Amino acid sequence: MSKTAPSIPDCWGHRGASAEFPENTLRSFAQAIKDGSEGIESDVHITADDVIVMFHDTTLDRTTNSKGLINSRRYYGEDGLEHVRTLKEPVQQIPTFKELCTLLMEPENRHVALNIDIKPNNDPERLFRIMGEVVHQFPNYEKDLAPRLILGLWHPRFIEPAKRYVPTLRRAHIGASPADALKYFWNDCDAFSIRFPSLVGAEGQAFLRKARENNKDVMCWTVNRKDEMVEATRYGVKAILTDYTADLHKLRDDMKGRSFTLTPVDYEAVRRKLVSPLFSWGSLRYYTPSVYAYQRACRYEVEHHAGESYDGAHLVK
Repeated sequence: MSKTAPSIPDCWGHRGASAEFPENTLRSFAQAIKDGSEGIESDVHITADDVIVMFHDTTLDRTTNSKGLINSRRYYGEDGLEHVRTLKEPVQQIPTFKELCTLLMEPENRHVALNIDIKPNNDPERLFRIMGEVVHQFPNYEKDLAPRLILGLWHPRFIEPAKRYVPTLRRAHIGASPADALKYFWNDCDAFSIRFPSLVGAEGQAFLRKARENNKDVMCWTVNRKDEMVEATRYGVKAILTDYTADLHKLRDDMKGRSFTLTPVDYEAVRRKLVSPLFSWGSLRYYTPSVYAYQRACRYEVEHHAGESYDGAHLVK
């Protein structure tokens, strides 16, 4: 890595400011923005009446006062998801994609990006058709909204429908394997959101260098430890996805210094304080066997939910 002080990465609130407020809610998103985040990350699913909602799980059970599959429920109506509330306080409603876009279009929020985590169980044709219809409802969407919406694609079968239905939206690959990113997504995505431990070793560092040489952005997820935030900064990532947006903002200010101009002394002082000289050996999850095991498990899970292998989708595309 360069011996000069690195650039400070953007902060993207993972499911909003989810350490403080109910995840994937307008309150959580608004707090992440209030904390100073340049971006927010959220997940999407489709209800039975074709409403895109911001929600991580396929079922309501874990985080709300209701139960059942999201795709089997309507959003509007007497038993609709509009009446469901979070278990975590302050109690919140499940927001729609349109409501989140409306928040992003408020004058004070027009600098904020949205990383849309496209869960692989979705039907890409249906999802991107509906998403395109929603985005097109906003005035000057091509200039004021679309450039800030980033599609996070886990599976290559989502690439072609994304190009067809929402061509003005950026495409990023979300995953754990730099090798899969290079093989299946490199030519169709200009950004890559990679699990942090996959960037620590030689494979991850080589991927970061290649991305820099080709002007492609690299983000990392989900980074909640301060020493990992500092190391991710050293790696030169574009953005850090975190649940703890306030912590990352405080850390960024420390690395910048009081003048808000990064200097080697400021950054190195923070790194010496927070990062062990044996950082890469400090956790089993950074060891190559653990990293590869997670990568294989992650890909299996994605392919299982998508109902198709990476290779099958790649050949069809």
